[in-house]
Amino acid sequence: MSKCQICGKAVSFGIKVSHSHRRSNKMWKPNIRRVKAVVDGAPVRVYACTRCMRSGAVTPRS
Repeated sequence: MSKCQICGKAVSFGIKVSHSHRRSNKMWKPNIRRVKAVVDGAPVRVYACTRCMRSGAVTPRS
């Protein structure tokens, strides 16, 4: 599962270009973690990216 349930950040695609300018497909994956968070007053497990965890968008279960 490579999608954040909070912000919706997902896999992005592009082209990798080598020094000799050969082009090949590349995939960037977000840093997703499965964490326990409080949603509607109940602790549940959600997939959240580390940027959401760092910014405080996900309230960790205490």
